[in-house]
Amino acid sequence: MKTNLLFLFFMCLAFIGAAQTQSIQKSAPLKVAPPASVGMSAERLERIDEMCRQAIAQNEVPGIVALVARKGKIVYHKAFGTANASGEKLEKDDIFRIASQTKAITATAVMMLWEEGRFRLDDPISKFIPEFKNPQVLNRFQYSDTSFTTEPAKREITIRHLLTHTSGLGYGVIDGDERFKMMYEKAGVVDLFTTKDISIEESVKRLVKLPLHHHPGEAYVYSEGLDVLGYFVEIVSGMPFDKFLRERLFNPLGMDDTWFYLPQSKAKRLVAIQTPEGNEWKNYPTTFYEPEYPVKGAKRFFSGGAGLSSTAKDYATFLQMYLNGGELNGTRILSRTTIKTIMSNQIGQLWEGNDRYYGLVFGVLNHKGEATGGRGSVGTFDWGGYFNTQYFADPEEELIGIIMKQTRKTVSDQTGWRFRQLVGQSVDD
Repeated sequence: MKTNLLFLFFMCLAFIGAAQTQSIQKSAPLKVAPPASVGMSAERLERIDEMCRQAIAQNEVPGIVALVARKGKIVYHKAFGTANASGEKLEKDDIFRIASQTKAITATAVMMLWEEGRFRLDDPISKFIPEFKNPQVLNRFQYSDTSFTTEPAKREITIRHLLTHTSGLGYGVIDGDERFKMMYEKAGVVDLFTTKDISIEESVKRLVKLPLHHHPGEAYVYSEGLDVLGYFVEIVSGMPFDKFLRERLFNPLGMDDTWFYLPQSKAKRLVAIQTPEGNEWKNYPTTFYEPEYPVKGAKRFFSGGAGLSSTAKDYATFLQMYLNGGELNGTRILSRTTIKTIMSNQIGQLWEGNDRYYGLVFGVLNHKGEATGGRGSVGTFDWGGYFNTQYFADPEEELIGIIMKQTRKTVSDQTGWRFRQLVGQSVDD
């Protein structure tokens, strides 16, 4: 009876907060404008053309979509090369698997619910997913049969730990520790992309039975924490995760091309993942992910860590909302005060290197990172995706850069750092 009352309570809250609020601010949606109108040099932006064509000619990548926006205006948006091994021309509105770029969107959904007073960031996740109570840390592991022993964790896993990759959870097939790859595979944990008939809830409840890398809060290990939080959003909101994002984030922002599973009307725009074979590009073969994702399959697995596909313009729209202090086109997604918390250092010195730190949603550049050159101003936030997509947003310069590719096992691709450097040198005010 108590469980039912709790469920009804959350359902009522979900109904109350079912729509984003209007804002007294009203920034315009992203529109195309001449570079000079926002202090950008058209001539210098053309250096991106040369870089992209050269990279394709030298077989670094088969195709690129690049977008640059400043002060809410798109000043550069072009496509180069091919979309698949058949040689079809890449178009600038083509759709890419954005993989880990999904994480920022999931973390944003968490913070939207946080703003409604549903939880504290340092609440234990077991308060919402009881199976996480009394977590265990890996002690000894036997490679011959994957058996292991554990010791009790010093503390519970919190929502903040999950947002910041400090929970101790691993990442299965892409984990840096072979022991966790073996344990996750044996347990049937779904790590990334699948067409199988499984839900995030089912996968998370397999994951929770496995030990942690480390005691929560004591190290940074890239993890499935954002998948856990996708399920958490379902519990707190009372909505399927895909529906929550559609109704609360994508529709209000006009992100019509961002999906876990593409509608058939959009499927032909999906870019193939390619890999180099000699001097040719071939469609990447089946490995641990399924090439038919996100077009076919059961369409039930809404991976908060890596499941979305999107376009350069849609993702730029999402980033523009952040540059606007949480608002776009008169709709308030997050408060400016919340974004200040999101952009603060949440993990201290746990990250290797000292040129940037991790907030609640993004990696953030510090003074040393700015001083290296070509990466943006202090406070620039960024990330990327497993299939070779990258983005950054510079709040000081009001500047966004997105470069989309779909490749694996490339060794010569230098387009990521070159693009970012060329965007910065195009500022002309």
